Amino acid sequence: MMRWKITIEYDGSEFVGWQRQANGFSVQEALESAIAGFSGEEITLHGAGRTDSGVHALAQIAHFDLAKETDADTVRDALNHHLQTKAATVLQAEAVSEDFNARFSATGREYLYRILNRRAPTALERGRVWHVARPLDAAAMHTAAQHLVGHHDFSTFRALRCQAKSPVKTLDELAVSRVGDEIHIAAKARSFLHNQVRILAGTLKLVGEGAWSEAQVSAALEAKDRSAGGPTAPPEGLYLTRVRY
Repeated sequence: MMRWKITIEYDGSEFVGWQRQANGFSVQEALESAIAGFSGEEITLHGAGRTDSGVHALAQIAHFDLAKETDADTVRDALNHHLQTKAATVLQAEAVSEDFNARFSATGREYLYRILNRRAPTALERGRVWHVARPLDAAAMHTAAQHLVGHHDFSTFRALRCQAKSPVKTLDELAVSRVGDEIHIAAKARSFLHNQVRILAGTLKLVGEGAWSEAQVSAALEAKDRSAGGPTAPPEGLYLTRVRY
């Protein structure tokens, strides 16, 4: 058996999320079907993280074991052949040691949240950005975001259905910048709670439009209560950009 690590790019709007589900077609299912089509083997694909429906990935990582003897280029190209009609592609395949685990070997994950901040909606990036017409103050958003960096109880910033055993996480970076007509929110941590980045984005949007102050962001964190936080930003603006090992 050979263990393969693959790097995957996908448009989350066409899937019910990463994880195989009964209510629709998932990224995991698309890839497992492609692997079966290529190798004739029924395998279980293990991902570095579970993205929700509508959330995109520029570099999701997954691993699987294969008995078929092959090489990295063939794995990549064969999987892409079987994924032709799906909104997912394998960027790279790499043979790894049997102790590699896409989820548990990861030392960090990075996300980007994109807000299109202009009066006119988008014609070309529908489903890929959150359109906010009201002007946002990126500098104020960044300053407020720094109150959230570090080791905290993030109960305010996780989904009520989050299954993590503890709400305590270390947020290594939360940076907000303006890039043309877009506001970019970049988040880095070893791991994240369910919907954490989207709730952070929704809260910082309130700061950007002047509805919340820095002090309110700090108070929301200290409240350790989901009802004290801002709204959950829509999934289409969120991208998993990197998994570190």
